[in-house]
Amino acid sequence: MSNLLQELKVSSMEDIHDLFKEMIGTFLENGLEGELDEELGYTKYDYKNKVTDNSRNGTSPKKVRSSYGEIDLNVPRDRKGEFEPELVKKQQTSISGDIEEKILSMYAKGMTTSDIETHIRDIYGLSVSDSTISRITDKILPLVKEWQSRPLESVYAVVFMDAIHFHVRSEGQIIKKAVYIAIGINMEGTREVLGMWIGENESAKFWLSVLNGLKNRGLEDILIACVDGLSGFPGAIEAAYPKTEIQQCIIHQIRNSTKYVSYKDIKVLMSDLKEVYAAVDEQTALDSLERFADKWDGKYPKISKSWQEHWANLSTYFKYPLEVRTLIYTTNTIEGFNRQLRKVTKSKTVFPTDDSLLKMLYLAMMDITKKWTGRRKDWGIIHSQLEVFFEGRI
Repeated sequence: MSNLLQELKVSSMEDIHDLFKEMIGTFLENGLEGELDEELGYTKYDYKNKVTDNSRNGTSPKKVRSSYGEIDLNVPRDRKGEFEPELVKKQQTSISGDIEEKILSMYAKGMTTSDIETHIRDIYGLSVSDSTISRITDKILPLVKEWQSRPLESVYAVVFMDAIHFHVRSEGQIIKKAVYIAIGINMEGTREVLGMWIGENESAKFWLSVLNGLKNRGLEDILIACVDGLSGFPGAIEAAYPKTEIQQCIIHQIRNSTKYVSYKDIKVLMSDLKEVYAAVDEQTALDSLERFADKWDGKYPKISKSWQEHWANLSTYFKYPLEVRTLIYTTNTIEGFNRQLRKVTKSKTVFPTDDSLLKMLYLAMMDITKKWTGRRKDWGIIHSQLEVFFEGRI
């Protein structure tokens, strides 16, 4: 290694910086030449394959800023002036911003800082430290705060609420914290993440503060709220939005019901339980629940009791037609989102601060929701039904 450095006449950090600049410059110039080859359809001096009346026309000098200072480039030109380079665009004066975008994109996909470091070195020949990556990603924190306080629409058809848990270091200890997430479907039928908030643990009291925050941002009415079975959650919703219909997630209820069921009973018990939640109407469901209790209370008395105690919020979906039922009877919309967040954050077992957790979740959310375009195919039918059920509120 020392022989190589001597050969390259490298004797100081300044020389290393200059060497990196030269390498980046060569990389960019080669890339630009390759782009022009593709544009013209033939490589330099390969006139045999030339099938265009356009041709090369020398180069133009250009300076671009980088993390290692200014780099002098010779950008190839074509005679007709039609060449629009992509690697370094005509008006582009910096490549450091491009690198920062790449870092943010990789961070959003859950790559570790060492993986990001390796990729940036492989692509650009640049070395970036953990602190540099942190400094770049910290730039989005003001955007997160702005996003968290942005105005919302006045009415949402459905709002799904759930919490996901992460380990965060706090005052020398590792604490399990809850990230409260709300996803809304607006009256146009499109989804959006309304917000993500970090709290000590999941509680109805914190959810009430979240709901009051949504109200302060302009959300005046929620037609239907879909939630898990957290104790006190319906009361928090009723305090903030007294007219809102509450649908407790059936899937959560089934999971809680079957948690301690013996393996040899699970198949038959699940079949009997399905007669309850998949019934055609509420009365049929209640009759099925009664039969379930007669059959299983001797062995598992808590199951039917739990369904009966929560029936008011578990049975909301029975009053709606199939299209609305399938939209609200589970919190699948938010659980699918949470799964994608977990996939992105799995490389981080512990986050050093709340801010580090929030910025990763925000970048991941932006990446995930890029695909949330358009509305549900059956939204026309759903909207018509909601207009009838919530007359005067839409």
